[in-house]
Amino acid sequence: MIRAEIGFDGLLVSDDLSMQALGGSLGERAAGALAAGCDVVLHCNGRLDEMRDVAGSVGPLSDAASRRVADGEARRRWHVEPIERAALEARVDTWFASA
Repeated sequence: MIRAEIGFDGLLVSDDLSMQALGGSLGERAAGALAAGCDVVLHCNGRLDEMRDVAGSVGPLSDAASRRVADGEARRRWHVEPIERAALEARVDTWFASA
């Protein structure tokens, strides 16, 4: 839906598959998320047996996903500006003082 109907062509990342929001095994959830258009699936609880199930079901990044990662990285770097720490700290101090 996000790709076909909305036309979004950026990197899509699933929510954490171990949160039990979807049915099936973790491997099935991972494969389903990729089939639905996600480029990357998240598994965040750190259980090695579950990570193996997910990894065994997804394979390497597709060419399209690799392109989306590279495009996102290029845009992120282009917009990064140096941080002036003292000015940032002064803004935060002002916010806290007014709270």
